[in-house]
Amino acid sequence: MTRGADRTEEQGLSTLVRLCLFYAAIFLSSGVSLPYIGTYLRDRGMSGGEIGLILAVPLLLKPFTGPVLAVWADGFTLRRTPMVLLLVGAAIGYGALLGPANLWWFILAWFVGQTLLSTVSPLIDVITLRRARVDNFNYGIPRGTGSSAFIAANLAMGAILTFAAPTIIAVWIAAACLFGAVAAATLVPPERVHAEGAKPPRAERWNGLSDLLRNRTFVLAVVTAGLIQGAHAFYYSFSAILWRKQGISEPVIGVLWGVGVAAEVAFMWFLEPLRRRWGPELFLVLGAGAAVLRWTAYAFEPPLWALFLLQMLHALTFAASFLASLRLIEKLAPPSAASPAQAINSALSSGFTLGVATLASGPLFDAFGAFGYLATAFMALLGLVGAILLTRRARSLSSDRLRF
Repeated sequence: MTRGADRTEEQGLSTLVRLCLFYAAIFLSSGVSLPYIGTYLRDRGMSGGEIGLILAVPLLLKPFTGPVLAVWADGFTLRRTPMVLLLVGAAIGYGALLGPANLWWFILAWFVGQTLLSTVSPLIDVITLRRARVDNFNYGIPRGTGSSAFIAANLAMGAILTFAAPTIIAVWIAAACLFGAVAAATLVPPERVHAEGAKPPRAERWNGLSDLLRNRTFVLAVVTAGLIQGAHAFYYSFSAILWRKQGISEPVIGVLWGVGVAAEVAFMWFLEPLRRRWGPELFLVLGAGAAVLRWTAYAFEPPLWALFLLQMLHALTFAASFLASLRLIEKLAPPSAASPAQAINSALSSGFTLGVATLASGPLFDAFGAFGYLATAFMALLGLVGAILLTRRARSLSSDRLRF
């Protein structure tokens, strides 16, 4: 056990419980911001095209902002310090959404809030992955707890909006970020950024980032994960609309989404240990293969009973590939570059690739309807090719080690 772990246990809570509580705290923000920000912006007079632009800007810029903020975060002594600052900044950005109903103001406010909040996840993942290894617990438990809090916040806001004005959406998100900042200061273990205690100069931290980008296997892993996760874009944007056209009611659509997230949480809580035995490369193959099957099937508007079964594949298309990418990036990156490595992974998989695919989803939907899913099935197929290449490289490295 580390000194940080000893200290937290002395205060009455184990490291695992503290991390679970912190993940829950930060997902209280995203559990409302992601599903309901469109509702808020529409209420403030923004058109569909303007809403799409507002939401896309931080995603498209994430390959630049993510690594920059991660390198900045590595300049602190403790990993939790920049998390506190990022969450306070996110609260200010989201709070600014309550300002004038102006497109450019909303773009700036959403960019600040979403960029800073989304940077917290790869930073806490670095701590959780290491502590899971040292303290021998399943990383999926705190991450799954966060997903459960996402569902709870989503349902709570849905109920609140039956009697409150959409203004409550921005108020909730900003307040939840401030709550997250307090949680970061009090719950996150006091992990040092650099075990030896000395902070490397900024130029050295940038050199570490440059070394990562010259590592072909690392780049292949990041691109592969980005393709698999980005293939969810059409589903996120238009699944509800397409299901309504099939005659599926709103309550049942909510249940379908709930089945997908529940499958994700169940995988993280109970099946993630299989990844330790099978390796992250194989899990990427499973996630990509399931994505090809899932999005191809959705293109042909399957009946409701089949949709429930296909929604359970979210455990593989999202959860398995997400966890595998975290472990693979952790394996490929040196400890000194752990934060930038996870930030690059997050920037591509939940940032740029998802942003580009989201922008493309609108024209695909207008032109082809449900057949737009075939484009994301092709993205997943490219991810499957990348995952197979990564598996072969891992086997080749293992064989080389055995020879010696």
